[in-house]
Amino acid sequence: MDVDLDGASVLVTGGTRGIGRSIVEHFAQAGAKVAFTYRSSTDAADELVETLDEQGTEAFSLQGDVADFDIAQSHVEAVTNRWDSLDVLVNNAGITRDGLLLRLQEEDWDSVLDINLKGVFNFSKAAYRPMMRQQSGSIINISSVVGTTGNAGQTNYAASKAGIVGFSKSLAKELGSRNVTVNVVAPGYVQTDMTDELDEEARDAILEAVPLDRLADPADIAESVLFLAAPVSDYITGHVLHVNGGLSM
Repeated sequence: MDVDLDGASVLVTGGTRGIGRSIVEHFAQAGAKVAFTYRSSTDAADELVETLDEQGTEAFSLQGDVADFDIAQSHVEAVTNRWDSLDVLVNNAGITRDGLLLRLQEEDWDSVLDINLKGVFNFSKAAYRPMMRQQSGSIINISSVVGTTGNAGQTNYAASKAGIVGFSKSLAKELGSRNVTVNVVAPGYVQTDMTDELDEEARDAILEAVPLDRLADPADIAESVLFLAAPVSDYITGHVLHVNGGLSM
């Protein structure tokens, strides 16, 4: 998709691999200045910044736990101090700690909700005032098909992703009068390190359930995010864009 975001300032959480990295790269290709967060993959973060710099993109990385509000606040301030504005926030960071509820530990519940849902709260709250003052901005939150369909063994993950949908719709109503949009992208199964570890039987079962007969590429998700950040979607807010190959209709 030919999108021109020349000069726009973007912050992506969890930007060093998989969907997050593809989102960072797509914004860079569209001409944006891009900051991204990471928790522990310092080498990958440094490599990505170096690659973007070589391509002529102004970029920097920010280390920290998205579940910590003070860190979220400092990361948003780092972006606004450097670029004077925050035009796009993409809340992408997330983890899984799968297991049947009977065996799920309290820490498995807490860690998934803290990173997947509280992380979205933290960064959105930190971006609230800057975007209100600008009277412009786009917040795009990454949910999942599991947030609407559920999935055995993922009560914690499904709860976090469903929570993102309700949170986003409510925030869209709060910020709409300030010309700030809030939307959700809900991917299905995506070709990442996680799905690469699936055995052939599990992979075949997934493909059988997907009418388009393939897993999504991270670029499929990134291009959907780019669309929601672009001027062509300025009148879209509170929307959940399902990018799942027909897995759920």
